[in-house]
Amino acid sequence: MALLILPLLLCGASAGVLAQDKQHPPEGFESIFNGKDLEGWYGGETRDPSFSKGWGEPQWSKYRNNLHRQVTKHWRVENGELIGTGAGPDLVCWGEYNDFKLQLDWKVAPNSESGISLRHQPGVKLWDAGSEALRGSGADKGSGGLPQNKTQGQSTYERADKPAGQWNRMIVRMVGPLVTVILNDKKVLDNAAIENAYDPNRPIDARGAIHLQTLSGEVRFRNIAIRELSIDESNEVLAEAAGDDKDYTPLFNGKDFTGWIGATHSYEIIEDGFRCKRLGGGKMVTQKQYKDFIVLMQIKLCPGGNNGLAIRAPGPSGGVMELQVLDDPHEMFAKLKPDQYHGSAYGIKPAHRGYLRPTGQWNHQEVYVKGDHVRVVLNGYEILNARLKDVAPNNAAAMRTQGHFGFISHADPVAFRHVRIKELK
Repeated sequence: MALLILPLLLCGASAGVLAQDKQHPPEGFESIFNGKDLEGWYGGETRDPSFSKGWGEPQWSKYRNNLHRQVTKHWRVENGELIGTGAGPDLVCWGEYNDFKLQLDWKVAPNSESGISLRHQPGVKLWDAGSEALRGSGADKGSGGLPQNKTQGQSTYERADKPAGQWNRMIVRMVGPLVTVILNDKKVLDNAAIENAYDPNRPIDARGAIHLQTLSGEVRFRNIAIRELSIDESNEVLAEAAGDDKDYTPLFNGKDFTGWIGATHSYEIIEDGFRCKRLGGGKMVTQKQYKDFIVLMQIKLCPGGNNGLAIRAPGPSGGVMELQVLDDPHEMFAKLKPDQYHGSAYGIKPAHRGYLRPTGQWNHQEVYVKGDHVRVVLNGYEILNARLKDVAPNNAAAMRTQGHFGFISHADPVAFRHVRIKELK
């Protein structure tokens, strides 16, 4: 869903222009606060955007102007420190990010709380962890958690805060929805997924801004810097989070198609993986059959690329339940049915869209199959979660309990690598 973004820049900043007199960020990081003024930041809210549904320009103009007045009233810069009064709107960085590491220093006044919203979602909490007044809200567990979550990550592993009034150094890594927090050199949160506070039925957006919140009492920030992660870095994190360990068995030996049957002639060896040949076709499946399993892989789509994953196939031929592999954004696919896009149980259950990386980049995908339960996690985002008996009780292929795993070629050079499987006992 599209979340609230209010591009009202302060102090003469313009799109894509951040501070000129930058502080000294770590190597590879870019400073996003110049230590002098609010250039490159604007006023916004961590809020369900549906509140403005149907607004026209007069309402938006009034709203933006009010935010501007509130930001200049409640945020200021002194001695290289960004200071929030404990009231007013969020301060939002102009840039929007996919996967990144954010490093900053922060401190709160006694009995104060703040936060860092991520991709416009309620995110990492900052507290006076020693406050008795805030104990009932969870401050005693320490800063760095995701208290708005319902299932995981609400609290940190340990309390690593310094007393109110002292500076804390925090590193926030975000890969997909997964958040890791290091506070004062201690890992207090590890790959906890931010849940969508506005629409619990879909993942958070794949790209968005960073908000600095001021919730109650004074908060100060300094030395704010960010580094966007490479695709390989992100995929390494996602593999680790998915439990990629010795329990997984590689399905491809890197040399040939030993262990596979069917349309092996439709694929060719590349780098450390394989790719469908142009004009190739048919199903290539494992010799071995599987019942319940998890498959991890990386997928690289070409423009207009189309392929599929065969789940519990009866063999290289015959009907099969397919998980779609598709270049969703391509114009040639604009009029497909919802259950024909990437990650969908083809013709059965649609997957959430908007989480594929651009063509030519490797996507990390996890497929979980146990009984009639099928999940697809793409680049960290759960895009499909279905009970097949509920959605396709009369589909013979979907109800099959054992079979081969494989790939369904549609003559497009879609590539795969790091394909490995773990059987669930």
